[in-house]
Amino acid sequence: MRVVVALGGNALLRRGQAMTSDNQRANVRTACQELAPLAREHELVIAHGNGPQVGLLALQGAAYKEVPTYPLDVLGAETQGMIGYLVEQELGNLVPFDMPLATLLTMIEVDIEDPAFQNPAKPIGPIYDKESADSMAREKSWTFKPDGDYHRRVVPSPKPKRIFELRQIRWLLEKGAVVICAGGGGIPVMYAEHDGPATDGGPDRELVGVEAVIDKDFASSLLASGIEAHYFVMATDADAVYEDFDTPRQRAISTAHPDALLEMSDQFPAGSMRPKVVAACEFAKATGHRAAIGGLTDIEDMLAGTAGTVVTAEQEGIAYRSA
Repeated sequence: MRVVVALGGNALLRRGQAMTSDNQRANVRTACQELAPLAREHELVIAHGNGPQVGLLALQGAAYKEVPTYPLDVLGAETQGMIGYLVEQELGNLVPFDMPLATLLTMIEVDIEDPAFQNPAKPIGPIYDKESADSMAREKSWTFKPDGDYHRRVVPSPKPKRIFELRQIRWLLEKGAVVICAGGGGIPVMYAEHDGPATDGGPDRELVGVEAVIDKDFASSLLASGIEAHYFVMATDADAVYEDFDTPRQRAISTAHPDALLEMSDQFPAGSMRPKVVAACEFAKATGHRAAIGGLTDIEDMLAGTAGTVVTAEQEGIAYRSA
């Protein structure tokens, strides 16, 4: 079975945790302990978020005043290599030595007319108190928004349109490799017109990077559909999708038809659970296969349909998990 697992960036650097290399490696090691059994039994593709990591790189770059801070597409590429290296090493220590592992830098096309560019909403980097966030907003011209009791920098998060490396991902899977790709939602790129006329019959447009961070759940859903995955899993810090979350009425959703779950998607937080719900529903509707949302330690049970929230056209309406 071909399985795509999307790991949240906060699963690799937890919320409020010191953003050190050692902490990140320890978290990756924990994640790989759950991924190793899947790698042994299935064709496995691993995607991941990069919100904390790309924000940290932006902060480090801004501290060096001699050159302008590198753009977010370049920083996104850096995080793909960094996280891919850690996953390859930690997962490689848990699977047979001859199992090939490959990290693939992945470019994903976005639309410059996407309304997300007018309303930055994707949180990146660490959390700040309001005073620190206001100071950094003035100093760096960055946009901050509330994140619980704190504030985080937010950047545009356009929807992904096309993944350029789908053929390469399929080739690697056909050779038995575990593929780590579409990291951080992919490297955001778009086609732009040439400044001058095309020469020697060349193209009249060129591929360029975009100052944005694509949501990894939407990118992973597009990836899973594009490689014809049989199962799409989003591993997060919640054990399921909850109706009326954090209220006395909250109920864990066990199984849901994609249309029924989409109808209630507005009740889920826009910066966390809602993209996962929409991405799962889009995959299930496009492919007829199952998607699941739940805790990292429950991945195998989610594949068996006994944990998390499973989104499938086989379910009528919404079913809730017993208390």
